[in-house]
Amino acid sequence: MGQIVKANGFHTGYDAEWKTYDVDEEPLLDYLEPFTGGHAPEPLDDEAGQEGEGEGEGEEEGGEARGGLILDWHSVEAYPERWIDLVVVLRCNHELLWKRLEKRDYPLKKIQENNEAEIMEVVLAEARDSYPLEAIVELRSETAQDVEDNVERIVQWIHAWRKQRGFSSSAQ
Repeated sequence: MGQIVKANGFHTGYDAEWKTYDVDEEPLLDYLEPFTGGHAPEPLDDEAGQEGEGEGEGEEEGGEARGGLILDWHSVEAYPERWIDLVVVLRCNHELLWKRLEKRDYPLKKIQENNEAEIMEVVLAEARDSYPLEAIVELRSETAQDVEDNVERIVQWIHAWRKQRGFSSSAQ
């Protein structure tokens, strides 16, 4: 989402103190709305996708779109409930999180805020306030093995989601 925000100017400016863009949610959501029907935006760089990948995805006979968008963002409450099938909240021990953010050269104020948000379970609370509880999954993300396990679990969920909706299993 950060790349989409920057590339399309869906922000009100750059906050140098926090080293982040102030997202303007309304035009961002307007931009995403057409893609929620199954037609994902083009990748912003070569690593984001392969040429030809996903052609015909999300369409029934006759071209009717059926969904299939994955949104990666640090907050969930902005997305309309009708867009959401699953919310994955990644969790991390706050001491480990602090060290990660220091390595990224985040400003101290931003590290403190992120750490406090993790301790207070802010993103999890936002998810619970915004979407049905059965749509929310909390996963630990502290080690490389956690990341691998989480990817595998999400891939399995995607395959099950596609199967329930009659998509071919050939697309990855």
